[in-house]
Amino acid sequence: MTRDDANEGVARPGARPDIEGREPVREASINHDHWYAVARADEVRREPLGAVIWDRPVCVFRDADGAVRALEDRCPHRLVRLSLGRVTGDGIECRYHGWRFTNDGRCLHVAGLDPARIPEAAHAKVLPVREQDGFVWVFPGRRESAETVRPMPMPEWDDLDFIASVAPMSCEAHFSFVIENLMDMYHDRLHQRHQPWSADALLEVTRDEGRVEARYSATAYYRIDRIWSALQLALPALRRPHPASLVVSYEYPHWKARLGDDFTLYGVFCPAGPRRTRVHLVQFTSLHRLDSFRKAPVSVRRAVKRCLRNIARGLLKRLISQDVPMVEEEQRAYDAAPERRPLELNRTLHAVQRLVRNEARRAANGAARASQQGR
Repeated sequence: MTRDDANEGVARPGARPDIEGREPVREASINHDHWYAVARADEVRREPLGAVIWDRPVCVFRDADGAVRALEDRCPHRLVRLSLGRVTGDGIECRYHGWRFTNDGRCLHVAGLDPARIPEAAHAKVLPVREQDGFVWVFPGRRESAETVRPMPMPEWDDLDFIASVAPMSCEAHFSFVIENLMDMYHDRLHQRHQPWSADALLEVTRDEGRVEARYSATAYYRIDRIWSALQLALPALRRPHPASLVVSYEYPHWKARLGDDFTLYGVFCPAGPRRTRVHLVQFTSLHRLDSFRKAPVSVRRAVKRCLRNIARGLLKRLISQDVPMVEEEQRAYDAAPERRPLELNRTLHAVQRLVRNEARRAANGAARASQQGR
Protein backbone atom coordinates (compact mmCIF):
# COMPACT_ATOMS: atom_id res chain seq x y z
CA MET A 1 0.00 0.00 0.00
CA THR A 2 1.20 3.51 -0.83
CA ARG A 3 0.15 6.53 1.18
CA ASP A 4 0.21 10.11 -0.11
CA ASP A 5 0.45 12.83 2.51
CA ALA A 6 -2.23 15.40 1.70
CA ASN A 7 0.04 18.16 3.06
CA GLU A 8 2.75 17.56 0.45
CA GLY A 9 3.28 20.13 -2.30
CA VAL A 10 1.02 20.88 -5.22
CA ALA A 11 0.23 17.86 -7.36
CA ARG A 12 1.91 17.56 -10.71
CA PRO A 13 -0.01 18.17 -13.97
CA GLY A 14 -1.97 15.40 -15.71
CA ALA A 15 -0.67 12.30 -17.43
CA ARG A 16 1.98 12.71 -20.12
CA PRO A 17 0.40 12.51 -23.57
CA ASP A 18 1.22 9.67 -25.91
CA ILE A 19 2.90 10.18 -29.27
CA GLU A 20 -0.37 11.18 -30.91
CA GLY A 21 -0.98 13.89 -28.34
CA ARG A 22 -3.89 12.08 -26.74
CA GLU A 23 -4.08 11.47 -23.02
CA PRO A 24 -3.81 7.70 -22.36
CA VAL A 25 -6.30 7.70 -19.49
CA ARG A 26 -9.03 9.12 -21.78
CA GLU A 27 -8.42 6.41 -24.36
CA ALA A 28 -8.01 3.53 -21.89
CA SER A 29 -10.01 0.36 -22.36
CA ILE A 30 -11.75 -1.28 -19.44
CA ASN A 31 -10.24 -4.38 -17.89
CA HIS A 32 -12.71 -7.04 -19.01
CA ASP A 33 -11.69 -9.38 -16.20
CA HIS A 34 -14.14 -7.80 -13.76
CA TRP A 35 -17.87 -8.06 -13.05
CA TYR A 36 -20.04 -5.26 -14.42
CA ALA A 37 -23.60 -4.41 -13.33
CA VAL A 38 -25.69 -4.60 -16.51
CA ALA A 39 -29.13 -4.15 -14.90
CA ARG A 40 -31.09 -4.09 -11.68
CA ALA A 41 -32.26 -7.57 -10.76
CA ASP A 42 -35.92 -6.50 -10.88
CA GLU A 43 -35.45 -5.36 -14.50
CA VAL A 44 -34.47 -8.85 -15.65
CA ARG A 45 -37.54 -11.00 -16.22
CA ARG A 46 -38.49 -13.74 -18.66
CA GLU A 47 -38.37 -11.26 -21.55
CA PRO A 48 -34.79 -10.88 -22.80
CA LEU A 49 -33.04 -7.62 -21.97
CA GLY A 50 -30.20 -6.14 -24.00
CA ALA A 51 -27.19 -4.36 -22.48
CA VAL A 52 -23.73 -3.33 -23.67
CA ILE A 53 -20.34 -3.71 -21.99
CA TRP A 54 -17.59 -1.82 -23.84
CA ASP A 55 -19.24 -2.20 -27.26
CA ARG A 56 -20.02 -5.86 -26.63
CA PRO A 57 -23.77 -6.54 -26.71
CA VAL A 58 -25.12 -8.77 -23.94
CA CYS A 59 -28.52 -10.44 -23.62
CA VAL A 60 -29.74 -11.33 -20.11
CA PHE A 61 -32.92 -13.18 -19.16
CA ARG A 62 -34.35 -15.57 -16.60
CA ASP A 63 -34.80 -19.24 -17.32
CA ALA A 64 -37.83 -21.32 -16.32
CA ASP A 65 -36.44 -21.66 -12.79
CA GLY A 66 -35.91 -17.91 -12.39
CA ALA A 67 -32.10 -18.07 -12.62
CA VAL A 68 -30.37 -15.34 -14.61
CA ARG A 69 -28.63 -16.24 -17.87
CA ALA A 70 -26.37 -14.23 -20.18
CA LEU A 71 -25.50 -14.73 -23.83
CA GLU A 72 -23.75 -12.52 -26.33
CA ASP A 73 -26.56 -10.45 -27.86
CA ARG A 74 -25.91 -11.72 -31.37
CA CYS A 75 -27.47 -14.67 -33.15
CA PRO A 76 -24.59 -16.48 -34.93
CA HIS A 77 -26.72 -16.65 -38.08
CA ARG A 78 -27.18 -13.02 -39.14
CA LEU A 79 -25.87 -11.30 -35.97
CA VAL A 80 -29.36 -10.03 -35.13
CA ARG A 81 -29.79 -9.22 -31.44
CA LEU A 82 -31.14 -12.17 -29.46
CA SER A 83 -32.74 -9.70 -27.06
CA LEU A 84 -35.27 -8.98 -29.84
CA GLY A 85 -36.44 -12.59 -29.60
CA ARG A 86 -38.32 -14.50 -26.94
CA VAL A 87 -37.47 -16.82 -24.07
CA THR A 88 -38.71 -20.37 -24.54
CA GLY A 89 -39.03 -23.16 -22.00
CA ASP A 90 -35.42 -24.26 -22.30
CA GLY A 91 -33.66 -21.21 -23.73
CA ILE A 92 -34.11 -18.38 -26.20
CA GLU A 93 -35.35 -18.08 -29.79
CA CYS A 94 -34.07 -15.60 -32.38
CA ARG A 95 -36.86 -13.42 -33.74
CA TYR A 96 -35.55 -13.41 -37.33
CA HIS A 97 -35.26 -17.06 -38.45
CA GLY A 98 -36.31 -18.82 -35.27
CA TRP A 99 -32.96 -20.38 -34.39
CA ARG A 100 -33.31 -21.72 -30.87
CA PHE A 101 -30.61 -21.89 -28.22
CA THR A 102 -30.43 -23.54 -24.82
CA ASN A 103 -29.65 -21.51 -21.72
CA ASP A 104 -26.00 -22.50 -22.12
CA GLY A 105 -25.90 -21.32 -25.75
CA ARG A 106 -26.18 -24.64 -27.59
CA CYS A 107 -28.13 -24.32 -30.83
CA LEU A 108 -31.10 -26.73 -30.83
CA HIS A 109 -33.01 -25.77 -33.95
CA VAL A 110 -32.24 -24.37 -37.38
CA ALA A 111 -35.12 -24.28 -39.87
CA GLY A 112 -34.65 -26.86 -42.60
CA LEU A 113 -31.59 -28.50 -41.03
CA ASP A 114 -31.29 -31.84 -39.26
CA PRO A 115 -30.37 -31.11 -35.60
CA ALA A 116 -27.54 -33.63 -35.89
CA ARG A 117 -25.94 -31.47 -38.59
CA ILE A 118 -25.96 -28.18 -36.65
CA PRO A 119 -22.32 -27.00 -36.65
CA GLU A 120 -20.35 -25.94 -33.59
CA ALA A 121 -20.17 -22.39 -34.99
CA ALA A 122 -23.96 -22.11 -34.65
CA HIS A 123 -23.81 -22.08 -30.85
CA ALA A 124 -24.28 -18.75 -29.07
CA LYS A 125 -21.55 -17.40 -26.82
CA VAL A 126 -22.26 -17.70 -23.09
CA LEU A 127 -21.03 -15.19 -20.52
CA PRO A 128 -20.64 -15.73 -16.76
CA VAL A 129 -23.51 -14.07 -14.91
CA ARG A 130 -24.55 -13.62 -11.27
CA GLU A 131 -27.40 -12.08 -9.35
CA GLN A 132 -26.12 -10.34 -6.24
CA ASP A 133 -27.20 -7.44 -4.02
CA GLY A 134 -30.06 -6.31 -6.23
CA PHE A 135 -28.14 -6.36 -9.53
CA VAL A 136 -27.33 -8.69 -12.40
CA TRP A 137 -23.57 -8.83 -13.01
CA VAL A 138 -21.87 -10.05 -16.16
CA PHE A 139 -18.20 -10.98 -16.56
CA PRO A 140 -17.07 -10.15 -20.13
CA GLY A 141 -13.47 -11.35 -19.73
CA ARG A 142 -11.74 -14.70 -19.62
CA ARG A 143 -14.04 -17.37 -18.20
CA GLU A 144 -11.26 -18.90 -16.13
CA SER A 145 -10.88 -15.59 -14.29
CA ALA A 146 -14.55 -15.23 -13.34
CA GLU A 147 -14.23 -17.41 -10.24
CA THR A 148 -11.19 -15.53 -8.94
CA VAL A 149 -12.94 -12.13 -8.95
CA ARG A 150 -16.16 -11.17 -7.20
CA PRO A 151 -18.71 -8.46 -7.94
CA MET A 152 -18.65 -5.33 -5.79
CA PRO A 153 -20.16 -6.45 -2.47
CA MET A 154 -23.02 -4.35 -1.09
CA PRO A 155 -23.87 -6.11 2.19
CA GLU A 156 -26.31 -3.35 3.12
CA TRP A 157 -28.73 -4.51 0.40
CA ASP A 158 -30.28 -7.27 2.52
CA ASP A 159 -29.51 -5.69 5.91
CA LEU A 160 -32.71 -4.55 7.63
CA ASP A 161 -30.85 -1.60 9.18
CA PHE A 162 -30.34 0.03 5.78
CA ILE A 163 -32.76 1.63 3.32
CA ALA A 164 -31.70 1.48 -0.34
CA SER A 165 -32.25 4.13 -3.02
CA VAL A 166 -31.17 3.51 -6.62
CA ALA A 167 -30.81 5.91 -9.55
CA PRO A 168 -29.21 5.35 -12.98
CA MET A 169 -26.61 7.73 -14.37
CA SER A 170 -25.88 7.74 -18.12
CA CYS A 171 -23.09 9.85 -19.58
CA GLU A 172 -21.82 10.38 -23.11
CA ALA A 173 -18.28 10.33 -21.77
CA HIS A 174 -15.34 8.03 -21.08
CA PHE A 175 -15.65 6.23 -17.75
CA SER A 176 -12.50 7.96 -16.42
CA PHE A 177 -14.31 11.31 -16.41
CA VAL A 178 -17.21 9.75 -14.50
CA ILE A 179 -15.12 8.10 -11.79
CA GLU A 180 -13.11 11.30 -11.35
CA ASN A 181 -16.36 13.19 -10.82
CA LEU A 182 -17.35 10.72 -8.10
CA MET A 183 -13.93 10.82 -6.43
CA ASP A 184 -13.71 14.63 -6.54
CA MET A 185 -15.18 15.97 -3.30
CA TYR A 186 -14.51 19.62 -4.05
CA HIS A 187 -17.35 20.38 -6.44
CA ASP A 188 -20.12 20.65 -3.83
CA ARG A 189 -20.68 24.24 -5.04
CA LEU A 190 -22.27 22.71 -8.15
CA HIS A 191 -24.93 20.96 -6.07
CA GLN A 192 -25.70 23.77 -3.62
CA ARG A 193 -28.46 22.72 -1.22
CA HIS A 194 -28.78 19.18 -2.66
CA GLN A 195 -25.28 18.06 -1.69
CA PRO A 196 -25.38 15.53 1.22
CA TRP A 197 -22.03 16.82 2.47
CA SER A 198 -19.24 19.32 1.92
CA ALA A 199 -15.59 18.27 2.03
CA ASP A 200 -13.50 20.46 4.34
CA ALA A 201 -10.00 19.00 3.88
CA LEU A 202 -8.29 16.06 2.20
CA LEU A 203 -6.51 14.15 4.95
CA GLU A 204 -4.80 11.34 3.06
CA VAL A 205 -4.81 9.29 -0.12
CA THR A 206 -3.83 5.62 -0.06
CA ARG A 207 -3.20 3.38 -3.04
CA ASP A 208 -3.25 -0.38 -3.19
CA GLU A 209 -3.46 -2.80 -6.09
CA GLY A 210 -6.79 -2.14 -7.79
CA ARG A 211 -7.86 0.48 -5.26
CA VAL A 212 -7.57 4.19 -4.38
CA GLU A 213 -8.98 5.56 -1.12
CA ALA A 214 -9.27 9.20 -0.06
CA ARG A 215 -10.14 10.37 3.45
CA TYR A 216 -11.64 13.78 4.07
CA SER A 217 -12.89 15.76 7.02
CA ALA A 218 -16.37 16.89 6.09
CA THR A 219 -19.64 18.46 7.13
CA ALA A 220 -22.64 16.17 6.79
CA TYR A 221 -26.05 17.73 6.31
CA TYR A 222 -28.20 14.81 7.42
CA ARG A 223 -28.41 12.81 10.64
CA ILE A 224 -30.75 9.84 10.94
CA ASP A 225 -31.60 9.50 14.63
CA ARG A 226 -35.42 9.72 14.56
CA ILE A 227 -37.87 7.84 12.37
CA TRP A 228 -38.89 11.13 10.75
CA SER A 229 -35.24 11.97 10.04
CA ALA A 230 -35.43 10.11 6.76
CA LEU A 231 -37.60 12.97 5.49
CA GLN A 232 -34.41 15.08 5.35
CA LEU A 233 -33.51 13.18 2.20
CA ALA A 234 -36.62 14.46 0.45
CA LEU A 235 -36.78 17.90 2.16
CA PRO A 236 -33.36 19.63 2.24
CA ALA A 237 -34.80 22.37 4.47
CA LEU A 238 -34.68 19.88 7.35
CA ARG A 239 -30.90 19.42 7.06
CA ARG A 240 -28.88 19.29 10.29
CA PRO A 241 -25.18 20.04 9.56
CA HIS A 242 -22.58 18.31 11.73
CA PRO A 243 -18.94 17.17 11.43
CA ALA A 244 -18.37 13.72 9.94
CA SER A 245 -15.69 11.59 8.38
CA LEU A 246 -15.89 11.01 4.62
CA VAL A 247 -14.12 8.12 2.90
CA VAL A 248 -14.38 7.62 -0.86
CA SER A 249 -12.74 4.77 -2.75
CA TYR A 250 -12.28 3.60 -6.30
CA GLU A 251 -12.36 -0.18 -6.05
CA TYR A 252 -11.83 -0.80 -9.74
CA PRO A 253 -14.11 -0.71 -11.63
CA HIS A 254 -16.63 0.54 -9.05
CA TRP A 255 -16.96 3.34 -6.51
CA LYS A 256 -17.86 3.53 -2.83
CA ALA A 257 -18.31 6.36 -0.33
CA ARG A 258 -19.06 6.34 3.36
CA LEU A 259 -20.27 9.43 5.24
CA GLY A 260 -19.99 8.97 9.00
CA ASP A 261 -22.31 6.23 10.21
CA ASP A 262 -25.43 7.41 8.42
CA PHE A 263 -24.82 6.89 4.70
CA THR A 264 -23.01 4.54 2.37
CA LEU A 265 -23.07 5.07 -1.38
CA TYR A 266 -21.97 2.91 -4.29
CA GLY A 267 -21.49 3.55 -7.96
CA VAL A 268 -21.63 0.28 -9.89
CA PHE A 269 -20.28 0.76 -13.39
CA CYS A 270 -21.11 -0.62 -16.82
CA PRO A 271 -19.02 1.31 -19.40
CA ALA A 272 -20.87 0.80 -22.67
CA GLY A 273 -18.06 2.10 -24.85
CA PRO A 274 -15.22 4.62 -25.14
CA ARG A 275 -17.68 7.53 -24.98
CA ARG A 276 -20.66 5.99 -23.18
CA THR A 277 -20.83 5.15 -19.49
CA ARG A 278 -23.72 3.86 -17.42
CA VAL A 279 -23.59 3.80 -13.62
CA HIS A 280 -26.15 2.89 -11.02
CA LEU A 281 -25.83 5.01 -7.90
CA VAL A 282 -26.99 3.16 -4.78
CA GLN A 283 -27.42 5.03 -1.51
CA PHE A 284 -27.95 3.21 1.77
CA THR A 285 -29.42 5.15 4.68
CA SER A 286 -28.58 3.60 8.05
CA LEU A 287 -31.27 3.18 10.72
CA HIS A 288 -28.83 1.84 13.30
CA ARG A 289 -29.46 4.79 15.65
CA LEU A 290 -33.18 3.94 15.88
CA ASP A 291 -33.18 1.56 18.84
CA SER A 292 -36.96 1.17 18.93
CA PHE A 293 -37.00 0.26 15.24
CA ARG A 294 -34.25 -2.31 15.67
CA LYS A 295 -36.27 -3.98 18.45
CA ALA A 296 -39.37 -4.27 16.27
CA PRO A 297 -40.42 -7.63 14.79
CA VAL A 298 -38.55 -8.67 11.66
CA SER A 299 -41.76 -8.53 9.63
CA VAL A 300 -42.26 -4.87 10.62
CA ARG A 301 -38.65 -3.99 9.81
CA ARG A 302 -38.95 -5.66 6.40
CA ALA A 303 -42.13 -3.71 5.69
CA VAL A 304 -40.45 -0.42 6.64
CA LYS A 305 -37.42 -1.24 4.49
CA ARG A 306 -39.72 -1.99 1.57
CA CYS A 307 -41.90 1.12 2.04
CA LEU A 308 -38.96 3.50 2.41
CA ARG A 309 -37.02 2.09 -0.53
CA ASN A 310 -35.91 4.83 -2.93
CA ILE A 311 -36.69 7.61 -0.45
CA ALA A 312 -33.44 9.30 -1.53
CA ARG A 313 -33.93 8.65 -5.23
CA GLY A 314 -35.10 12.20 -5.90
CA LEU A 315 -31.96 13.55 -4.22
CA LEU A 316 -29.75 11.23 -6.28
CA LYS A 317 -31.50 12.21 -9.52
CA ARG A 318 -30.98 15.91 -8.79
CA LEU A 319 -27.27 15.35 -8.14
CA ILE A 320 -26.98 13.30 -11.33
CA SER A 321 -28.79 15.96 -13.39
CA GLN A 322 -26.17 18.49 -12.25
CA ASP A 323 -23.12 16.25 -12.64
CA VAL A 324 -23.82 14.75 -16.08
CA PRO A 325 -23.67 18.04 -18.06
CA MET A 326 -20.30 18.87 -16.46
CA VAL A 327 -18.86 15.42 -17.19
CA GLU A 328 -20.06 15.54 -20.79
CA GLU A 329 -18.63 19.05 -21.14
CA GLU A 330 -15.24 17.68 -20.04
CA GLN A 331 -15.49 15.01 -22.72
CA ARG A 332 -16.36 17.56 -25.40
CA ALA A 333 -13.45 19.77 -24.34
CA TYR A 334 -11.07 16.83 -24.55
CA ASP A 335 -12.34 15.75 -27.97
CA ALA A 336 -11.99 19.31 -29.28
CA ALA A 337 -8.38 19.66 -28.07
CA PRO A 338 -6.95 16.33 -26.86
CA GLU A 339 -3.44 17.75 -26.71
CA ARG A 340 -4.43 20.37 -24.13
CA ARG A 341 -3.91 19.31 -20.51
CA PRO A 342 -6.22 20.46 -17.70
CA LEU A 343 -4.51 21.72 -14.55
CA GLU A 344 -5.61 19.12 -11.98
CA LEU A 345 -4.46 19.85 -8.42
CA ASN A 346 -6.35 17.12 -6.57
CA ARG A 347 -3.92 14.34 -5.66
CA THR A 348 -6.78 11.86 -5.44
CA LEU A 349 -7.53 12.17 -9.15
CA HIS A 350 -3.91 11.58 -10.13
CA ALA A 351 -4.06 8.30 -8.21
CA VAL A 352 -7.35 7.42 -9.94
CA GLN A 353 -5.85 8.10 -13.38
CA ARG A 354 -2.86 5.93 -12.54
CA LEU A 355 -5.18 3.07 -11.58
CA VAL A 356 -7.19 3.40 -14.82
CA ARG A 357 -3.99 3.24 -16.87
CA ASN A 358 -2.65 0.29 -14.86
CA GLU A 359 -5.84 -1.73 -15.32
CA ALA A 360 -5.87 -1.04 -19.07
CA ARG A 361 -2.24 -2.14 -19.27
CA ARG A 362 -2.99 -5.28 -17.25
CA ALA A 363 -5.87 -6.11 -19.59
CA ALA A 364 -3.69 -5.63 -22.67
CA ASN A 365 -0.96 -7.84 -21.23
CA GLY A 366 -3.48 -10.55 -20.36
CA ALA A 367 -4.95 -10.47 -23.86
CA ALA A 368 -1.46 -10.75 -25.37
CA ARG A 369 -0.63 -13.78 -23.22
CA ALA A 370 -3.94 -15.45 -24.12
CA SER A 371 -3.27 -14.82 -27.82
CA GLN A 372 0.19 -16.39 -27.58
CA GLN A 373 -1.16 -19.44 -25.74
CA GLY A 374 -3.84 -19.88 -28.41
CA ARG A 375 -1.32 -20.12 -31.24
